[in-house]
Formats: sequence, C-alpha cells, structure tokens
Amino acid sequence: MNIAILYNKQITYKPEGMIHLAKYVIGVDGGNTKTDYFLFDTEGNYVGSLKDGTCSHEAMGFEAAETLINARIKQLLSKHDLSINDIKAAAFGLAGIDNHHQQKTFTEIIGRMGIPRFAVDNDSFLGIFAGTTKGFGICSINGTGTVAGGIDPTGGRLQVGGIGYLVGDDAGGAYVAHSGVRAVYDSFFRCGEKTIMAEPIFKIMGISDPSELMYGIGNTEGQLGSTEVTRIVFAAAGMDDGPALAVLNESARQLAKTSAGCARNLKFGDEIEIVMAGSVWVKGESPALFNFYKEHMETFLPDKKLIFNMLKEPPATGAVLWALSLCGSDCFKREIRQRVVNAVNEHVN
Repeated sequence: MNIAILYNKQITYKPEGMIHLAKYVIGVDGGNTKTDYFLFDTEGNYVGSLKDGTCSHEAMGFEAAETLINARIKQLLSKHDLSINDIKAAAFGLAGIDNHHQQKTFTEIIGRMGIPRFAVDNDSFLGIFAGTTKGFGICSINGTGTVAGGIDPTGGRLQVGGIGYLVGDDAGGAYVAHSGVRAVYDSFFRCGEKTIMAEPIFKIMGISDPSELMYGIGNTEGQLGSTEVTRIVFAAAGMDDGPALAVLNESARQLAKTSAGCARNLKFGDEIEIVMAGSVWVKGESPALFNFYKEHMETFLPDKKLIFNMLKEPPATGAVLWALSLCGSDCFKREIRQRVVNAVNEHVN
C-alpha cells in the first residue's frame, strides 16, 4: 500500500533569535505538460502562484526535477518577500510517481528543502482532495492515459495502474482513438459492423477508399491517437454508432476495473465518493462513457453506495487543500474550501 510520508520538525527560529510561526502553505500540481505552484496562508487565503512546464522526472531525471522545483518555489516565495522558513506545510501531486522507489526519491528531494511538514504522491490523489466532501474516496483520471488513486477513511492510500497496458490501462484518449481506427478497419476487413467513423477518419488519413487504409494508417500513424480522433469516436457514440459505443464501453469497463480494484483493496464503509478527472472524462462529448462506467462500477461494487462527481475544480485545488489539511486546518469547511476553489480557478489559467 502506498502510504503518504509526512515529516514533522520543530518551529523554525529566525536568525535574529525571534520565534517565527510559519503561516503559509504550498500546493503543487505537477503534470506531464505543466506545473502549477500555489501559495496560500493557513486560513485558506490566496497569496500567489506560478505556472511552469513539467517538473516530471520522467522527462528530465530526478536531479533536474529537484533543481527546477527548488528554483520555482524560491521564485514564488521571493515575489512575496518570504522564505522556506515561512512555510508550515506543502503538498506535491506529481505525475510519474508510480511506485515506492519514485515516491521515496521525491520524499528525499522535498525533505532537503526544509519544509516542516509535507506530503508527496501521484497527482491522481489531488482529485480526491479537490472533488470529495471529506477528503477520502477514489479518483479516476482519464486523460491521455489512465490511473486511479484511492484514500480511505483510515488514511490508507493506493494507486492502481498508471504505467500502461500491462497493468490494464486500456483506456484514455489515445486508447479510444486507436480503438476507433481499429473499428473502422474491422468494418471493412475483419467482419466488423459498419461505422459512421469511417468517413471522418478517412479524411484525417487523406484517403477516400478502404483499399487505401493500410497506406493511410502507416502514413498518419502519429495522428491516429490524437484528440481529434478521440472526438470522432465520442461524436459517433452520441449518434448511437454501434462500434463507437463498443469502444467506449470497453474503455469504461477497464476504468471501472481499475477504480473498483483500488476501492476493494482499501477500507471503505458503505459509501464511496468517486471523482472523475482528466480531459477525456471532463471534455467527453457523449455521456455514454460515464453511463457505461457507472454500470460497471455498480457491478463490481454491488454492496456500496457510489456517489459520482465529475471534477470541475482544477487539480491544483486538491494540492492546496491537502497542504492545509497537514496543518490541522478544517479545509473542508465550506468557507475555507470555497475561498481556495475560487482563488485557484481565478489564477490557474
């Protein structure tokens, strides 16, 4: 089980000998393409923020990631005449933390910064803090790829998936797009059902006849996992196209197996909040994927009351709320939560 590691230290004394009561928190949402750094006080009031490219170790290595994160946090603090001694707690949700070794390495990286108390884990956990009412539940992320993160009422944590098809990540935008192309090919050459996806996908390939499909696939392979093709699948599903619906049903089944498997390995009561985040979940133009997912989840977890919530808040909201919770703040109190949500929404773009 992937347990968050928290560090506790004594209150930091200022060089001049005065006792300094740290009263700020940092929340970091580090994705595969961008990173949002937020600075709040411990009452949930916005102080400042900074946006940057990815800080993923998968893109640049651990050493470069440490250098970059340190530099950006110092930059954010210096803008407000603050230092690391002013930080009471921080939470880091970072893409690419998929196993204990990676979490341990990043825990050491953040530990060297001198933040008194912090948590660091996969970015899937941010959706739980951002999208649930109590800070525990399951977050299904469905973007270019997929992963599920879970936090139960006892504090137990688990990540399922997130590293590719070998562990069942048969969903996500690229998977949906590729499956749509396969459905078109099947419809002509592998006894598949006719699909209205053929014409728009032919257009992307620059072909006009089924006999050119092999050429089209080989010549435009890099485009066939694109958002444009994913949208074609969703649009066709919205028009009750059988093959498109089949693609979304299989994607939903895999997402549900990951989410329900995460829930089964944690300690939940009779009720579980399910948060859905990521571009495919949030921007899908047909309700079919969610409807299939809900059906499969209810099949896999028949003894649980499931509450589904499409995440509307930016995941960075979860990083800030998580950091506040480390200070003992009742971050789910309505007024505190709303202040955080409003501020992150205003400054995240």
